[in-house]
Amino acid sequence: MNTTVDGITIYHNPKCGTSRNTLALIRNTGIEPIIIDYLANPPAPAELKAMIASAGITVRQAIREKEAAFKQLGLDQPDLDDDALLAAMVANPILINRPLVVTTLGVRLCRPSEVVLEILPLPQLGAFTKEDGEAVVDANGQRVSVLDSHGRKS
Repeated sequence: MNTTVDGITIYHNPKCGTSRNTLALIRNTGIEPIIIDYLANPPAPAELKAMIASAGITVRQAIREKEAAFKQLGLDQPDLDDDALLAAMVANPILINRPLVVTTLGVRLCRPSEVVLEILPLPQLGAFTKEDGEAVVDANGQRVSVLDSHGRKS
């Protein structure tokens, strides 16, 4: 797993809004992370496996089931083991769910993008609003409270 001096690497797809928002939240701390275009430079199977384990998710949770390649390659078969799924993900990096972020505080699959706030080593420097207009951080750099479906703050 790659880290910078500031301890942040993002496995990024610039065409993905969630990935762009996550990168912007990282930059809102004043840190410029290492940006890996994982579609052009996918991680090795062992590195991907380590990131997934460190993120506390399963290989199946880290694969993009909505991609056409998922069904085309027969990856929806429940008897496929993690190594087979990892090999498919590395060979077809569009199948890797994104963005994965690695910091000195941990690894997260940042879906939604504000999950990255759990592992950033520095505070937010100011307000942040996602591309879709959702406020995430206020002018004081504090997480904006979100109400769940029951009206409770989360």
